[in-house]
Amino acid sequence: MHSEDARGLATRAIHGSTQQDAHGSPHTPIYNTTTFAFPSTADLLYVVDGMKPGALYTRYGLNPSIFALEETLAGLEGAELSWAFCSGMAAETALFLAYGQDGIVCIGDAYGGTLELLAAQLPQLGIKTHFILGSELSRLDHLLAEGPKLVFFETPTNPALELFDIRAIAAKAHIYGARVAVDSTFASPVNQRPLELGADFVVHSATKYLGGHSDLTAGAIMGSKELLLPIWNWRKNLGSMIAPETASLLARSLRTLVVRVRQQNASAQAVAQAMARHPKVERVLYPGLPDFAGHALAKAQMHGFGGMLTIEVAGGGEEATRVADRLQLFALAPSLGGAESLVTQPCTTTHHGLTPEERARRGISDAMLRLSIGLEDAADLIADLEQALQ
Repeated sequence: MHSEDARGLATRAIHGSTQQDAHGSPHTPIYNTTTFAFPSTADLLYVVDGMKPGALYTRYGLNPSIFALEETLAGLEGAELSWAFCSGMAAETALFLAYGQDGIVCIGDAYGGTLELLAAQLPQLGIKTHFILGSELSRLDHLLAEGPKLVFFETPTNPALELFDIRAIAAKAHIYGARVAVDSTFASPVNQRPLELGADFVVHSATKYLGGHSDLTAGAIMGSKELLLPIWNWRKNLGSMIAPETASLLARSLRTLVVRVRQQNASAQAVAQAMARHPKVERVLYPGLPDFAGHALAKAQMHGFGGMLTIEVAGGGEEATRVADRLQLFALAPSLGGAESLVTQPCTTTHHGLTPEERARRGISDAMLRLSIGLEDAADLIADLEQALQ
């Protein structure tokens, strides 16, 4: 599936796979199969040597359930190819190992596990990461001139919803021969498609919006065939393949992706507006609010403002904890993007591994509560927040 396909996103989410079932099922069944037999050695070699597509061995990803999922994932981002993984962290790890040998530039804030991988684990393998904040983008030219060949960033970021101009950063990186990878988990393909803006890779924790029901763990990378092929062996030999059962469950979830995310966009906008008026909320970070710093950029490069928002509670970290503990509809839990609304205090979960000083440098205060807006009625979510804030 390519970007020139004229079909809409919701149609692609449902009809994105060309895999055919012999019995007429509209959806590829679960091939809970580790290995696939061939009628002859010649037929085997055709698949092994890549002369024709075919199922071979599930750890390699050569399984019909995985084929069907990856074809749909690629179509959603307008990509030539997609690789599915057992988690978003597995996807990022394979990407960094394949393209980060000359160094990585990480812009802005990111998920705590990603920061730990970049700052602690990859240096043990001789891979160096240069970290710059959004306020330090003027340093990007200097860093790229030193030779890093991969630029990585989230947009919107976790948890402050900071936005970065994908088109501008990609154009600059390409001058220096560097590739650009965008973690678009918070946005989903419904709200943002980085490849169309010049990025080379788009990465998702499919556990979040793509899965959408808090019942699977998966990841994905989309891009051109030429750029994704070097990642394939890393996925294969790290053993980070998605399981056929999970692939089938994720493919099921993608069929409702568009309607889910559009509803979450609308509800998050209503919640953000209500919280912006609340006297016990000092600040609301949400791209859909006109006074949000990245609002103009969000309108330019996004198709919707997303289901994530962060509020800063008056009274500091202890009061934010009390508010989180008093919420009834919002479950106190990490992760995001599911049908149920979740609340998390970044200093106790996603960014707990950072020192207080590093969180402060990144603008992550203890008073922050990150809200993942689900599919409940927005009025009920607002009422829950109001009772907790009182």
